[in-house]
Amino acid sequence: MPDAIHLAAAGDIHSAPPLRDHILRSFASLNGVDLVLLAGDLTTRGEPDQAAVLAEACAGVTAPVIAVLGNHDHHSALGDQVAEILRASGVTVLCREATVVEIRGQEVGVVGTKGFVGGFEGAELPDFGEPLLRAVYAETSAEVEALERGLEEIAGCHRRIVLLHYAPVQETLEGEPQAIWAFLGSSRLAGPIGAHRPDLVLHGHAHRGAPAGQIGDVPVRNVAIHVTGEDFALIEL
Repeated sequence: MPDAIHLAAAGDIHSAPPLRDHILRSFASLNGVDLVLLAGDLTTRGEPDQAAVLAEACAGVTAPVIAVLGNHDHHSALGDQVAEILRASGVTVLCREATVVEIRGQEVGVVGTKGFVGGFEGAELPDFGEPLLRAVYAETSAEVEALERGLEEIAGCHRRIVLLHYAPVQETLEGEPQAIWAFLGSSRLAGPIGAHRPDLVLHGHAHRGAPAGQIGDVPVRNVAIHVTGEDFALIEL
């Protein structure tokens, strides 16, 4: 039986200079963790000084840190700069990509992408109408295609994880007003997950959502810190 992999996961940290001391302490407290996964909204408004705070915290972590960006990280149209600041501190920032890390002889594959909007059964955005609406649909399509490619790429790994910001399933949105569910995720993201059946899916974004859901037999965890009530959700895989 392979050894368990110990994960620390968090979404919606919303890093900013006033939070520096707390963020440094929370990352410094990570002991005995094999892998740290950050599910987007790493910064408050996607500004470089906010990313620098998180980069400083991550630089002191001995375990690999893998992250995706969220909508907040793109707010100032500096998402690429946010990602580069984090990468300079050793963080692997995934954007429609996959990566593999080796942990005690086990290959752990992580597919990371932001995800996007679109809604769920009964209230889904169609590929029809004005070009701007169809562009939104196309953006979600690109995220879905990236998940498919990434899951194919890590198919041979001992453990497989999907890391998102937006939700792929409505169960983890319970608690949020249903009127905004279409802006919190898309059921289209669940297609590749259901087909490839990874070991775990993590997301954030839904601050008032529920902590857990499923896609078939695949566990889905909403690790937004507002939901977990902790700096990190500790998960054994």
